[in-house]
Order: sequence, then C-alpha cells, then structure tokens
Amino acid sequence: MDEQTLVRKLNRHSRHALEQAVRQYTPYVSAVLFRTLKGYACQEDLEELAADVFLALWQHSGTLDAEQGLRPWLAAVARNKAKDAMRCRREETVPIPEDWGGGESCDPAAETLRREEAARLWQAVEALPEPDRTLFFRYYYDGAPLKEIAASLDLSGTAAKQRMFRGRKKLRQELTKGVEGP
Repeated sequence: MDEQTLVRKLNRHSRHALEQAVRQYTPYVSAVLFRTLKGYACQEDLEELAADVFLALWQHSGTLDAEQGLRPWLAAVARNKAKDAMRCRREETVPIPEDWGGGESCDPAAETLRREEAARLWQAVEALPEPDRTLFFRYYYDGAPLKEIAASLDLSGTAAKQRMFRGRKKLRQELTKGVEGP
C-alpha cells in the first residue's frame, strides 16, 4: 500500500491501515529513535517509544495530510518522544552495551563503577559555568545542533566551538583527577 493511500485510510480510522503502518514503518521509527537517543536506551525502551509513536499516530490519524506523507510525520514524533524521554532521565543512566545478555554474565562491580562514572560526569557538567553548561546539555543530551544553540545563547559559532573545546578539556581534567596514567 502506498503512503498516500495509507494516510487516507488512517484518516478514516482503519485499524488495518494502522497495522500496515506499524509493519511498514517500525524499522524506520526505530532507527530515528536510536539515532536521536545516541545509544542511551535499551531495546525495551526503544520498543516502548516506538509503541508510543504509533499510539500518537492512531490518536492523530484523523488529522494527517496525505500530500505530506507519513514518514516526515513519524520522524518528527519519534524525535520528540526520544527527546522527551531524555529530558525525563536527567539522573544519568548508563547505556547498556549491545552484547550484554543480562542474567549471570552481569558484573555488579563493573555496573556500579559505570554508574559512579556517569554520576561524576553529570556532576562535572552541572558544575560548568553558564553558558557552557547549557551548551553541553543541549548539545549532548538534547541533541540540538551547535549553530542553533549558539544562536539562542547569542554566541557566534566559533565562540560556541571554543567553549565546547575548553569545556571538554575541563571535564577531562575533572574526571581524571587522582587517576594515575599508564
């Protein structure tokens, strides 16, 4: 079924059209979510967010524009759902490696160390002076483009890049304090 026909059927609240949209666009929505979250979500989180996107599709199915197509709408909703999820996770979470199987292979000591490192990073970013803190949060956690952030903070692109460079240097120094090198 082509995209415009699918949208017209969704506008008539066809459950079959919704099922078709889920089958056809789940890989696309999942890819958008994964890219937006930059790996900071486990498979279950991605699946839950994808389900939220398709729930939003059903809730707004009567207002879709067949001429604009479905992909742009789904991508926008997926990005917004992912960004909302990241905002809700202000207490830093540690991404789960793809090869982690859970169960017996879990190393509690390593997991505790990762969580402590993530908490130290979060505290170090929060300790940065403004506008550096906002630059880091919006760039790394919200995924906003640096040009957009710079404009909202009345900084030039060059000044924003310089602040990011210096901020990363400060964070590296803060996080490596007391750590002996090789």
